[in-house]
Amino acid sequence: MALPPETQSTLDVRGARLAYTDTGGDSLPLVINAHGLTSSRASAISSTLGDYRAVGETGRRRLLSYDARGHGESGAGDAPQVEDFVWTELALDLLAVADRFSPDAPVSGIGLSMGTGTLLHAAAHLPGRFDRLVLTAPPTAWQTRAGQASIYTMMADTIERYPSAEEAEAALMAMFASAPLPELFAELPNYPGVPDVSMRLLPTVLRGAAESDLPSFEALAEIIQPTLILAWAGDPAHPVSTAEKLAELLPNSELVVSSTLQDVRGWGDRAAAFLG
Repeated sequence: MALPPETQSTLDVRGARLAYTDTGGDSLPLVINAHGLTSSRASAISSTLGDYRAVGETGRRRLLSYDARGHGESGAGDAPQVEDFVWTELALDLLAVADRFSPDAPVSGIGLSMGTGTLLHAAAHLPGRFDRLVLTAPPTAWQTRAGQASIYTMMADTIERYPSAEEAEAALMAMFASAPLPELFAELPNYPGVPDVSMRLLPTVLRGAAESDLPSFEALAEIIQPTLILAWAGDPAHPVSTAEKLAELLPNSELVVSSTLQDVRGWGDRAAAFLG
């Protein structure tokens, strides 16, 4: 079977030019895919941890994957500020993408980590824009968020100590190398990789993440769309406890916890089957 057509282009969204990949025909129901912090649509695929191309390859759904502002091939707009990168603002970017490509019909959404936070804030803000949600690698939230926020702030401070991008990158990678590696990712070469965000912008992006959290319990309880939650085990930055709480709060949700890399690499097929 021939693969669906694929287009790569950019669009202007709220003062930033976002790069995207569009797979499938215009007449198909739209799925929007939002990657994780410091990642991009390209690095998500190359790492094998965020590869959802299977959704667009079924011939039943149109998959729109985009680089969040300041990530990958997307711009950050003029004079980017910390508040541009908090999840509530990134959610407005996602909704603008939905309006551009599916103005008259609800869309489905896939998020990974930061993308999950972005997608949940978008659904809480305008629930009628979505028909199904896939929430993968839910990040720290609520009672576990403060500790992760302090790590992001420390990373931002470290980067800013160095006069050159090369020195800042070396210091950041040394920090990554000294941190415990979740067993699930022991087989992945060069994990975690170099951020797909410029070193000049990265402290601002990290501080935006530090100021972010998932929506309130009350707001989440109002999201009634069918939701698939995919969590991986053994990673303090993406604790299973967040996924379990989401499964408890979202009234129409299903939770799957993966404990092997092979399982995680099958999330694209799981998402495709769930979205139909």
